Amino acid sequence: MSTLVSAWKTAQTTLKAAGVDQPSIDARLMLEAATGASRMEILTDPYRELTAEQQATFDDYIARRARRQPVSHILGRKGFWKIMLSVTPDVLTPRPDTESILDVVLPAFPETMTFSLLDLGVGSGAIMLAILAERPAAKALGIDSSSEALAVARENAANLDLNNRAAFLHGDWTAGLGDASFDAVVSNPPYIPTADIETLDPEVRDHEPRLALDGGPDGLDAYRLLAPEILRVLKPGGLFAVEIGHDQSAAVEALFKAAGADAVRTVKDLAERDRVVTGFKNPLETGV
Repeated sequence: MSTLVSAWKTAQTTLKAAGVDQPSIDARLMLEAATGASRMEILTDPYRELTAEQQATFDDYIARRARRQPVSHILGRKGFWKIMLSVTPDVLTPRPDTESILDVVLPAFPETMTFSLLDLGVGSGAIMLAILAERPAAKALGIDSSSEALAVARENAANLDLNNRAAFLHGDWTAGLGDASFDAVVSNPPYIPTADIETLDPEVRDHEPRLALDGGPDGLDAYRLLAPEILRVLKPGGLFAVEIGHDQSAAVEALFKAAGADAVRTVKDLAERDRVVTGFKNPLETGV
């Protein structure tokens, strides 16, 4: 029977041979899940033996990961910012890059401030729920065209005890929303050019929902629609922050400037790549 350390090492070898990007980290996460051992226990009690049931579970996890199934789908969860989320193949797996949106939004709203947030294409609820967890006076609406994604987001809101401040709507972006309704709007829309999707890693290409990836021929279809609509539903002085592809800053900034946004700028992620376009609705705009 394997020990914690031998199982971990064997799994690393298997995953490395399969071309997995972070074999050591992935193997450890799945070993923790399969055995109930903590990261510290794997280091301090490495020769603990796995039960037959734990070994079978771990072997199944590793086999699925070797077929390039995402860890988040295997374990059914993924950490984002300071929260843990349920994740299924119906939603985009939350990524650390997207946390850059919170780096923009949270400083703009003091912790005790009451404000309303809209998350367009809410997916798992990652962005919206992470903000609500940090801002106890805020309320938010998440919209998605996928009813399956909304079911995941609702479950996450309930698990985090945020469902009393989070509402969800099945719809097409901003269709049906009134003007000047929100203090902040966030979105991580699909932005991969259609032709590039086949070049993505198997974890993304084969397991993520195509609806959340495909941004049309040049990757900008969603932003053309969203720029004027986001400004329509923002209150005067309201903030927006949208995730972009690393080479889309100039194009997306131009779309928001053309729609009348103020102080448009691009924020980089931790890897120093362009990641978020943000700005404001003119505070003097009356909406008339």
